Amino acid sequence: MLIPRTIRVLPILALACVLTLKATAAPAQASITIPASQPAAAPSTSTDLFIMGGSDLDRPGVLPRANYNIGIGHTFGFLKKDPIGDELTFGYTYENAGTHGFLHTQYGEHSEQVGVMKNFAIHGTQVVSGYTWIQTGITTYTGYSSLSNHLDTGLSIGAIVHLSFHSSIWIQESYSKVVTVPWYTTSSIGYTYSF
Repeated sequence: MLIPRTIRVLPILALACVLTLKATAAPAQASITIPASQPAAAPSTSTDLFIMGGSDLDRPGVLPRANYNIGIGHTFGFLKKDPIGDELTFGYTYENAGTHGFLHTQYGEHSEQVGVMKNFAIHGTQVVSGYTWIQTGITTYTGYSSLSNHLDTGLSIGAIVHLSFHSSIWIQESYSKVVTVPWYTTSSIGYTYSF
């Protein structure tokens, strides 16, 4: 029995197609292969939404005051090598300035601050990292016969405990100075959601 000519050509054509596909696929695969020595690139930007609570210790003396902070920060990839900071922040802080410590009174201190934060790795761990934070803004004292606005500046250092890619706990110590008012320190702990 004679095999028709078209049926004899089909296996040769199929073999030629397979060899052609393998030959063209090999260079394409080689061009996208990442050497094992190069780590995967980390995201260059992120946004942090944070909420923190803490206690102020006003000076002179040690007068405890409530301090609550909420804000947002955005990390910029092109600022990674900047020595001052790689994350720009905006935050609102409420401090009870009355006599009852942690209870709300009519005497409040409300601050709106902008800042720059520098995030850095801690050698030997990926679970904990650190940061420094410089902030400045306007603080308003309420509850008196007239509102009183002052320049407020703060310096913070802290640690970030990474629970996951999106969640972390921040622990920080801050030194703050309001013009015409004694300085104070704040110990805070808070939760941050990053996206």
